[in-house]
Amino acid sequence: MGMCMKRWFLFLMLMGVVRGQEVPLVEEIPEGVIESAVAAVEDLGKEVVMGRYEVAVERMYPTWKERTAKRLGGMDKLEEQLDNVAKQMLKQGISITDFKPVGEPIAFEVYPGKKVELVDGKEVERLVYTKWMILVPTVTKIRAMLEGDPVAVNIESKGFQVAISEKGSDEWTFIDGSALTVSELRSLFITLPENMVLPVLERKQVK
Repeated sequence: MGMCMKRWFLFLMLMGVVRGQEVPLVEEIPEGVIESAVAAVEDLGKEVVMGRYEVAVERMYPTWKERTAKRLGGMDKLEEQLDNVAKQMLKQGISITDFKPVGEPIAFEVYPGKKVELVDGKEVERLVYTKWMILVPTVTKIRAMLEGDPVAVNIESKGFQVAISEKGSDEWTFIDGSALTVSELRSLFITLPENMVLPVLERKQVK
């Protein structure tokens, strides 16, 4: 069975088509989940503004971190690349002055799994989603010195963070959305809709 066919078989099995099970139960988003994700992104932003860029690796979604490290040749290469970015920013007079969540987050349930519940005194196995995934729009403000210009310029960049957490947990990990595609995100979470729309990316110079 080819890799593509295996992925679709897994998708159909998880969705209950192959074995005739029900599709994963959809849960109403509990109060505080979105707020928790936004607060976690805000904390991430504070660390970045203070120059602690290593948090980008420390708090990266584990599967995405492994995939990124493998593409670069290992975890040490990923950390080295991040260190080089920080050094180049310093050398070129670039600093991040603000990084915070803005706008309306978008929530998804992802990662189907099984859960045993008591129904009329009997144990019933159900297919449920096990993780929350929140797309949190962000705005980042950057101050930079351009070559030949003695006056620093301010750049505002709109992006987003993908915040992921196990249901029932306030521990969030992240995927930066600056170079993320829908297909890449769906390769991690195959139950996401094919026609999903990611938050708009925009960069402009501001006063």
